[in-house]
Amino acid sequence: MNETFPSILNIDEVPLEEWKHGDRFEAKLGAIGRRIGARKLGYRLVVLPPGKVAWPFHAHYVNEEMFYILEGGGTLRLGDGTHSIRAGDVIAIPPGPETPHQIVNDRDADLKYLCVSTMEEPDIVEMPDSGKIGIMAGSPPGGDKSARKLTLYLSKAAAKDYWEGEL
Repeated sequence: MNETFPSILNIDEVPLEEWKHGDRFEAKLGAIGRRIGARKLGYRLVVLPPGKVAWPFHAHYVNEEMFYILEGGGTLRLGDGTHSIRAGDVIAIPPGPETPHQIVNDRDADLKYLCVSTMEEPDIVEMPDSGKIGIMAGSPPGGDKSARKLTLYLSKAAAKDYWEGEL
């Protein structure tokens, strides 16, 4: 075992950092993966206040995610449907454009969940609500942003033909 990265960490000992964008997106996030020495999986604790979401409705083309609901409940937007979720639920989100997802806390108490993800890169993220595509290389979503070589978000409507502008 590596002394710098103990492989055991109690979830109660995970420091949380505030994350917020506008009035809708808000959460407390706790980095776990790097603290315990994970190399191929990302682990994050998410505490979602009532009435909030942490991220836009999105689908990863490369990375797979798994959510384990620890406390509280809410709604999972998945594809064209919605599903009630509660403590004890395990949710698999395979990669691909057919699995856009978002966890919504539409209850009166905090929703706490563990997010586990593959950390492959480059990754492509599609956001159906806003019609955007995101491309990340050098560090996957949830990874070290300072290591990223490319982060690009653009409207799908701005797509160009492969040969456009080429001589």
